Amino acid sequence: MLLSAIDIVRSLQKAGYQAYFAGGAVRDMLLGIAPKDIDIVTSALPDELEAIFEHTIPVGKKFGVILVVQNGHHFEIATFRSDAGYSDGRRPDAVIFTNAENDARRRDFTINGIFYDPLREEFLDYVDGQKDIAAKLIRFIGNPEQRILEDHLRLLRAVRFKNQFDFQYEPETYAAIRKCAPLILEKVSLERIRDELIKMLLDKTRPSLAFEEMSHLGLLRLIMPELERLRGCAQPIEYHQEGDVWAHTMAAIDTLPPEAPLIARLATLFHDIGKPDTFALKERIRFDSHAEIGAKIARTVMQRLRFSYEQTEAVAWCIEHHMMMAGFLTMGEARLQHWFHHPQMKNLLHLMKADAAGTDPGDFTLYNKIEKLHRLKTRRMPELPKPLLSGEDIMALTGLPAGARIGELKDQLYEMQLERKIRTRAAAEKWLRKES
Repeated sequence: MLLSAIDIVRSLQKAGYQAYFAGGAVRDMLLGIAPKDIDIVTSALPDELEAIFEHTIPVGKKFGVILVVQNGHHFEIATFRSDAGYSDGRRPDAVIFTNAENDARRRDFTINGIFYDPLREEFLDYVDGQKDIAAKLIRFIGNPEQRILEDHLRLLRAVRFKNQFDFQYEPETYAAIRKCAPLILEKVSLERIRDELIKMLLDKTRPSLAFEEMSHLGLLRLIMPELERLRGCAQPIEYHQEGDVWAHTMAAIDTLPPEAPLIARLATLFHDIGKPDTFALKERIRFDSHAEIGAKIARTVMQRLRFSYEQTEAVAWCIEHHMMMAGFLTMGEARLQHWFHHPQMKNLLHLMKADAAGTDPGDFTLYNKIEKLHRLKTRRMPELPKPLLSGEDIMALTGLPAGARIGELKDQLYEMQLERKIRTRAAAEKWLRKES
């Protein structure tokens, strides 16, 4: 990728244009991080880029952006520009093609406003981004409030960059974020907010820092008020020395291993989201049915943030079953087959371990038994048989509409099939007629 990017810069400079690496790639190079993508800025106009390079895609030509395909790699190349207004809170209303300095000054943060000439091995820094990287500061370029008004998502990007790189805020930047926090839901699509939250949660060090900060800045109560409610929700001290539900949840997401996938991370973040609604003081503090209620709340949150149906249902399944760890030790072989072959079982195991670690980082006695059982059983378990009746079959035989009841009947029938209580389709249909 790097050599192909250098070749593009060489071609543009040979043709008489300025061309540099830009944005996150340059920032990452200065931080000693291998860049994932390399964006390029140039004085060449879009039509001129299309004339120079054989394979181009006009992804944002009216904004001065052309995608160039070189040696199988895709590079976003943008003409130097200034932006004229952001009425939609995301894209400029119009662009004015300009020079390198003006292009740098229209960007969001100083650490993202540095250019690099890979042929001369020189940095072009019109915004003192290198100084802020050395001082580990997140600073908006120019007027902080104006930068936020141009694109309200920059409120979340500031939080993500600050915690991703273990930086601090420049004071005026911090003050502007706090002041402008109520704008986060104005003119920003929920899909873009979702994507920023995912990036924060995928942080391999301490994702809790970004969520703690969103809470303190007043952003979280607007984006996910259901999660904000965990703060101050007391837990029984005999089981939770770590503190309230918020403290437990933050500790849990920080214990997830780097390889934990997004579903496991989301399930861990939301696993106790039902506790505020189920809090009761009986013989001790209790949260009866919090897993089932939490699964419903998680569905609401994820649907609102435009997660896919498949992601939403996978997370809800993990939350709904995260309290059944001890039950695995007493299950029969057939039921273990059903559970251990479930496609979300590995995510559930990630959640169960994080839940245990968020309570007592040194005690994995129960989890280790379950993990060992899972490892041994799946090693020698046969493949699960095909269900005798599908959901469509059940609807046709019973006349019931699609819904939760069909799922319940299907699960009950399949469990009896695994336990060999029902062995034929005829027997399955006979049982179904009795149940419905």
